[in-house]
Amino acid sequence: MVVPTAAGDAHVALDGRTSPRFLLVLTHGAAGGVEAPDLLVVRRVAVELGGAVARVLQPYRVAGGRAPGSAVKQDAAWVEIVTDLRKRFKGVPLIQGGRSNGARVACRTAPELQPTGIIALAFPLHPPGKPEMTRVAELRSAGTEVVVLNGDRDPFGMPDAADATLVHALPGETHAMKKSAKEIASVVDPWLRRWSDS
Repeated sequence: MVVPTAAGDAHVALDGRTSPRFLLVLTHGAAGGVEAPDLLVVRRVAVELGGAVARVLQPYRVAGGRAPGSAVKQDAAWVEIVTDLRKRFKGVPLIQGGRSNGARVACRTAPELQPTGIIALAFPLHPPGKPEMTRVAELRSAGTEVVVLNGDRDPFGMPDAADATLVHALPGETHAMKKSAKEIASVVDPWLRRWSDS
């Protein structure tokens, strides 16, 4: 599915129910795609719980870019994409999230979009080797529940427990988070299940 924005077209892969219990909108890291292993784990759990899942390839990636560029433009495009998806899935809770840069976008846009919650995978707390350049304010200012899953060996850092609703460290994992599918599912499942059961 193509969603036009002022920054160009976004490509959206939809899975799950047409009349879902909730809508989960996920996106990728800076140079990544929507087939990242951790995104696919979260998608599977959400679909099994009766959700609709939209995995968004952002406009700059559709155009072949590897860096998101202006955060202001990226966030504006994200708001357009989520607003369009909400029109298609009316009256259900919105949960948004992503991995790495995508997690940052989900947190930064939360005050405007007001999702029920956020799933932040591999949240890049700071550039590698530069802990003084912290992005913790993006987590703390989201204004909604934020679940963070990060590898305990991630060079981009590990948020503290006080920085989000739930901060879960994946032992032995780096920023890629390719080896912990079962553990990621075990954390995300009970959190999402609340909207599945409601």
